[in-house]
Order: sequence, then C-alpha cells, then structure tokens
Amino acid sequence: MTRQPYRESKYLCQDGLSLYYRDYDSGTGTGVPLVCLAGLTRNSADFAALAEAHAAERRVVCPDYRGRGASDRADDWRTYTPETYINDIRHLIVAAGLHRIVLVGTSLGGFLSMGLGAAIPSAIAGVVLNDVGPQIEASATAEIVDYAGTDRPAPDWPAAIAATRERYPEFEAWTEADFEDVARATYREGDDGLLHYDWDVRLVQPIRRGTGGASDLRAMFRALHHVPVLAVRGGKSDLLTDEGLQAMLDDHPDIRGVTVPGVGHAPRLHEPAAAEAVDGFLKSVDERHGRHG
Repeated sequence: MTRQPYRESKYLCQDGLSLYYRDYDSGTGTGVPLVCLAGLTRNSADFAALAEAHAAERRVVCPDYRGRGASDRADDWRTYTPETYINDIRHLIVAAGLHRIVLVGTSLGGFLSMGLGAAIPSAIAGVVLNDVGPQIEASATAEIVDYAGTDRPAPDWPAAIAATRERYPEFEAWTEADFEDVARATYREGDDGLLHYDWDVRLVQPIRRGTGGASDLRAMFRALHHVPVLAVRGGKSDLLTDEGLQAMLDDHPDIRGVTVPGVGHAPRLHEPAAAEAVDGFLKSVDERHGRHG
C-alpha cells in the first residue's frame, strides 16, 4: 500500500466553519515552509506536484478555502471575500504552528498573498505570485467569474476530463495526466451520481455585487516590497500580460520573473521553466534566512 504523502488536517475558523488543509511534512526538512494558496475555485490538490517535489526539504501546507474542496461551505455567501479568506489563513498559520513562511499564490491566492504581506509582514519570508499581479485584464477576470458561478455537471470522469480539456485549449504543454489531475481537482461526485464542481457556486456573488475584490492592487503589491518575490506568468495567459509582468519587474526592488511557455492561466508550477525558477527562488530564500533544505 502506497503511503499518502501528506496528512489531512482541519481547523476551526473565526465563524466556526471547519476548514481543511493538506500538510506535507517529512519531519526532516529545514527549509522555510511553504503555504500554497489556490485560485478562485481551486483547492489544495492543485499543488500536489509542487508539494511532493519540496516536501523532503521543507514543510508544505496547502489549504482549501471555505466553500472549496473538503472545507465547509459557508452558510452566508457574504463571507466569501478576501478579508475573510485572509483571516482564515491567519487562523491556519496559528493552528499549523507556522512562524516564518513563503507564500505561493495562484490567481486569487496571489491577491491574498499581497494582503497577507500587509497583515502579517514579519511572518513572510518570500512570495511566489503565479500568473497574477497588480495589473490584470478585467475581461479575463469576468470570464472566470462567469464560469465559476454556474454548476455544469458531468456524467462521468471521461466527460469531466474532456470538459477540462475544452476549458484549457491553450495548454499544449500539459499531458493527458495533467488534464486528468486538474479534472479530479475540479469535480466531485454528488448524491445524484453526477460529477459537480467542487466548490460553492455562490462564492462569486460578492464579486458580482462589487464586494469581493481588492480596491487598490498596486498598494497591495507594494506591501510585498519588504520581501523577495518570484513572478510567474503563463506564456499564453489572458489575465497577466507581458506588459503586466514587466510592470511588476519595474516596480519591485527584489523580484525575478519567469514566463512558462505553452500554458495560459495558470501554470501548475511543475512545468520545467516554472519548477526551475521556484527551486532557485526557494534556495535563495533559505540562504537568506540561514535555512537549508
């Protein structure tokens, strides 16, 4: 029997919801721990390859936000806001006994990383912003919200994988295994026997009503000026453009950037260009803090 590479844990947040996280911890790694924050509808499973690649050298914690994956759905959809997510993550950091961390934030997770840079600056040793920044394309954001707000059940896993392929046509760098992994992190079986999105479709309501977004993204990004940043962009991303990435590189005093060919929004971070950049970035953070993986 193959041993599961992570421990499944839960903690209670401020309004009593039970929230889930994967905890990859070999018990021997001394590198600065990672906290991996997923995109709007995504969950901890998205970071499996990244976590397994680094678990021997550092602890890796990957939460499911409220309303996603194995975490409770909120009774009140008005709590699906960045402010609430940030408070949930602060509770997670305490519950998991973390002190100094590197944040890896994909899409929404990148915005939350910027917010945490302002909320708990002394706890953050570095940040990986995955296909997100202070200058993003509004049309791409609107498309994501439209997609996320309507459940589209699939009858079986082959159909779910086919729908995932259709959802990500620009990802020619992904293999069949990648599309299956993403599909299995997107759907779960419902009581009706169909495969449903593994998130609460009400989570887009605050965004649609203008209460679920950040007001000043540039100010949030500048909250990370005290820590090193790695900015990752999908080469075919419609959310973070070349110009948006360049603006980040011009604005931050300690930043490196990488563009991942053959993928759009957002890289899984196991692609060769992304993996190499993340490896180098984490080593530099460890050296800065006297930690060694």
